[in-house]
Amino acid sequence: MIERVSEIEKQAAAEISAASSSSELEALRVQYLGRKAELPQLLRDVSQLPPEQRGEAGKAANQARQGLEALLEARAALFEVEEMTASLAEDSVDVTLPGSPAESRGHHHLLSATRREIEDVFCGLGYSVVEGPEVESVHYNFDALNHDPAHPARGRSDTFYVEGGGEGADQILLRTHTSPMQVRIMEQTPPPIALIVPGRVFRRDSDATHTPQFHQIEGLLVDEGVTLADLKGTLLAFARAIFGEERELRLRPHFFPFTEPSVEVDVSCFMCSGGALPGGDRCSLCKGTGWLEVLGSGMVDPNVFAAVSEHGYDPDTHQGFAFGLGIERIAMLKHGVPDLRFFYENDLRFLRQFG
Repeated sequence: MIERVSEIEKQAAAEISAASSSSELEALRVQYLGRKAELPQLLRDVSQLPPEQRGEAGKAANQARQGLEALLEARAALFEVEEMTASLAEDSVDVTLPGSPAESRGHHHLLSATRREIEDVFCGLGYSVVEGPEVESVHYNFDALNHDPAHPARGRSDTFYVEGGGEGADQILLRTHTSPMQVRIMEQTPPPIALIVPGRVFRRDSDATHTPQFHQIEGLLVDEGVTLADLKGTLLAFARAIFGEERELRLRPHFFPFTEPSVEVDVSCFMCSGGALPGGDRCSLCKGTGWLEVLGSGMVDPNVFAAVSEHGYDPDTHQGFAFGLGIERIAMLKHGVPDLRFFYENDLRFLRQFG
């Protein structure tokens, strides 16, 4: 047996050294070391030899097997390098070229696109676009806007207060609306003014229609002789620009601390007629009412003007209106988005629908 093991080892080593490719090398591995090969079979037959021959024969067979495995491994490593080098030379790729198919360069997020669309509408009506701080004081966020000291929005269950951010009117918080810019702008600019204030706001809400952070646009116009009819005409122009020329408005009495009178504004549903779809089914968007709530508004409360009277705003002379709308709300209505959280999950399957 030892002589046969030696013959197999010499023959296999010669053929492995002469192999010219990795596939040929694999065939030799199977031929000499596979389950049905002669050398492994000899190893299995060692147990049938006389006891005095088993040790020497087994040692020779194992050394032959290990030697062939090492030779195969060395040759395989050499072929791997050679074949990879040849493949790279033949199949060179210019990694600076764009992919195929080319990826889209991207587009504005639906909220950014909706914000820009709304800004364009009001800029066309003569409004300026201004921005303000997201971290505000209680004075600008509540006091100067005529919020009652016991108003629920002041509670820590509704508003994010900054730890160690002062006390009283100077206490610091994350703004709950963009309305504080009403007072800031009136402190800096004499009447007349017409502006909108887009930006992020923060409240302690989280569900399918509320998130702790969302986006709002506040509008303010102040001049002499301003009436509720001017407010309705402005918002009607906005609604028709965003939702279609056939839209109508409905004003409903409401309450906001910084406007008096205050109104909720509904726009006629653009998915149905009077709450019914063409087939007669109830409209799911407006719940069969024929109207969609879009924003809150009203005439600026004289108490707000009184807070900035030293800057040229006389409650007896000047009138104005203010309105506030949620950008997410407008985008959800216009594009049929069922869950507010979709805007923030960064799922490309959702976002690419609006490119």
